[in-house]
Amino acid sequence: MLAGCQGEASDNKSSNEETNDAAEITEIVGIEPGSGTMNIAEETVETYNLDLELLPSSEPAMVTELQNAIKNEEPIVVTLWQPHWMFSEYDLKFLEDPKGTLGESENIHTMVREGLEDDHLSAYQFLDNFYWEVEDMNEVMAKFGPDNSVEPREAAEEWIENNRDKVNSWTEGIESVTNETIELAYTNYETELSSTNVVAIVLEELGYNVELTPLDMGIAFKSLSEGEIDGMLIAWLPVGAASYNEQYKDVIVDLGPNLEGAQQGFVVPEYMDIDSIEELPTK
Repeated sequence: MLAGCQGEASDNKSSNEETNDAAEITEIVGIEPGSGTMNIAEETVETYNLDLELLPSSEPAMVTELQNAIKNEEPIVVTLWQPHWMFSEYDLKFLEDPKGTLGESENIHTMVREGLEDDHLSAYQFLDNFYWEVEDMNEVMAKFGPDNSVEPREAAEEWIENNRDKVNSWTEGIESVTNETIELAYTNYETELSSTNVVAIVLEELGYNVELTPLDMGIAFKSLSEGEIDGMLIAWLPVGAASYNEQYKDVIVDLGPNLEGAQQGFVVPEYMDIDSIEELPTK
């Protein structure tokens, strides 16, 4: 777990120097404004009356900030989620949330447009069957997340080859097709890149031409509700995508979780002497 970085950082703080990591925090580094994650983060800041600025950014920008802080063993709080490759590369921990504003376990749902079952039955059946574990997703992400030396599709292909029995269980009894096209939306996160690429490859094995379209979460929900795309595997519920789901749930089809046991919250490096949101500065 990045022993080199930890060794480098140890020079930054004297062993006799007393520090108060929580008192040094002035901001929380977030992701895209308007996302479900940021909505609950804002609620958490208000509920705990935190004297901190919640900074919107993007996942890549947030990850860079976290990596730089770890390199220098500096205090930092970010909005982060698990599964995520950062948990495989660094010693990180979720801050305890006694008031429960960040929610507990999350599930990632597969959603499709109305009418897909009639138009593309085989795709609908497979998407309805698709379900994997956190460990499966982490295995794919670990191959392409840290340094991008492997493309997400390559990582998905390798996982499929190594887990053929599970893949076959998803497609058992489903008829192949010819010259049919399916369009899936995804957000540019490692979690969704993992699941979407695995699903796309299996759909291709069933005979589909698969188009993958990157969209922001809110636009993806809107596009699905209007039938402009066929499906997506990106909806974190009951919290992460709650606002979009509430808006569009009556005009899309929720096939249920494709992964259970995900988590999101406020995350800090393990070296920080803080364990709970209640220890952060308040107004």
